[in-house]
Amino acid sequence: MSTYVSLTSEMARREFLITPVLMELIHYTQVKIKVGYSLKINEQLKGELDYFLQTKTQFLVIEAKNADLQRGFTQLAVELIAVEKAEFANYSLLYGAVSMGNIWQFAVLDTQQKRVIQDTNIYRVPADLTELLQIMVGILEG
Repeated sequence: MSTYVSLTSEMARREFLITPVLMELIHYTQVKIKVGYSLKINEQLKGELDYFLQTKTQFLVIEAKNADLQRGFTQLAVELIAVEKAEFANYSLLYGAVSMGNIWQFAVLDTQQKRVIQDTNIYRVPADLTELLQIMVGILEG
């Protein structure tokens, strides 16, 4: 695909790499996906979640990044903290993922210990697509 589509921007990666994975996830879970979901807790803690996926029992925040997984993880951690402070979030574990489209990494916010844990595993698309989808289905149906 990269021969025909320039994947040098975050928007291109979202449109051509991340969205097809999420469409496959919808097929398995009937998850509701909000794209560009605005969240404002206060003036210091506000922003837009790239993807907010929600089922009746769980949700998953996905942060899209162009090329910097670590910067994306930092942004995801702040987003998970904001989600925790939101009125609708009453979970002990909040899940998120950072994706560059072809690379995915998960994180979890333990709301009781007030700690964000970054998964050490990296999942590559298309090589790890089945495992990646299984993890996301497990989170959303958990």
